[in-house]
Amino acid sequence: MLIIAGLGNPGAKHAGHRHNIGFMAVDEIVRRHGFSAWRKKFKADISEGLLEGETVLVMKPQTYMNESGRAVGEAMRFYNLGPEDLVVLYDELDLVPGKVRVKTGGGAGGHNGIRSIDAHCGKDYRRVRLGIGHPGSKDRVTGHVLGDFAKADREWLEPLLDEVALSAGLLVKGDDAGFMNKVALAVRRDGNDSPTSKVSSTAPGKKQSHIHQAPAAVRKPALSKTGPMADMLNRLLGKKDKD
Repeated sequence: MLIIAGLGNPGAKHAGHRHNIGFMAVDEIVRRHGFSAWRKKFKADISEGLLEGETVLVMKPQTYMNESGRAVGEAMRFYNLGPEDLVVLYDELDLVPGKVRVKTGGGAGGHNGIRSIDAHCGKDYRRVRLGIGHPGSKDRVTGHVLGDFAKADREWLEPLLDEVALSAGLLVKGDDAGFMNKVALAVRRDGNDSPTSKVSSTAPGKKQSHIHQAPAAVRKPALSKTGPMADMLNRLLGKKDKD
């Protein structure tokens, strides 16, 4: 059995935040693979299904980000699982938007959700870091992670979430390199993951994300405005274009 936990904050007002990209990713895994309906257990929303023939428990802790480990740790103890049976998906400031990195163990990197999971579950679990970009200065970080994705971010967010879900079976099989490669090809980023990436400037009258956008030469064609993924992002982002 494997637990895949996506990190975020519960409630509608947090649903579109960059900090909630972990929730968004596991929502799409559950939808794409026909997992069971969400239900409440372990201080979390949980769903179950099969990937690559293995039972997978997907979790969205409802404890708020800083206490995520309480929920995940409770599930691990119930099923007698160790850190090697846990995969956690979460937002990463120090990767450009759309970049994904998977590693086992390591530090929390200032992420309070990961710090909580380290404390309750041990450190030797797999961490799927989903890049949301850095706003360029420390005093803007809180507003950045607790701000909604801009509509322009759909250029990379939609293919990212789609491919994370499609390729989740590779995580189950332990093929982390294959998973990262699949996501990278889908998102088609430029490969620059410098944590010092600066906020994009916007000309007057133009609205776009205040984090880095993919160069025009590698952008995908216009994204579909219909379908389950588009519906989910429309609910999360609505008609807001704050950023």
